[in-house]
Amino acid sequence: MLQLLKLTLLLVVVIGASIGGTMFFLSKQSPLNLLHTTSASVEAPAPAPLPAPIFAELEPFTVTLRGETRNRILYVAITLRLADEASRKMIIEYMPEVRDRILKILANQTIEQVQTAEGRAALTEALKSTLLAPYAPQPTGPEISDVLFAAFVLQ
Repeated sequence: MLQLLKLTLLLVVVIGASIGGTMFFLSKQSPLNLLHTTSASVEAPAPAPLPAPIFAELEPFTVTLRGETRNRILYVAITLRLADEASRKMIIEYMPEVRDRILKILANQTIEQVQTAEGRAALTEALKSTLLAPYAPQPTGPEISDVLFAAFVLQ
């Protein structure tokens, strides 16, 4: 009988130690802890650096706008935001034609048009579409993202 009691007690101690060891091991390596350790050890790749914007600043333009009662002077400084370096190079190479196209658009504006936000937005779109057209003998025009007014003065 004493022998059976010793064996039972030894079995209870072994089972208890086994359960305790398993609980201890699982608490160290629980699924939540595994998620934290794997996510910490596997870092997300660093985001690629954004490309620097490419701008082409144009010399300011001064044009006379005809009005019903009097003429006014429009002074505009324009900066072009370009998609790539090849477009910037094309704008610089064809600068006389670029300026001519812009002057033709600006000269056709009325005082009333350029005084409103809608008129300036329409002017921006007209300049952009005109400048996107190919410059002979180039088969395609530059890629212009935006036409920005750096100065816009109506006197």
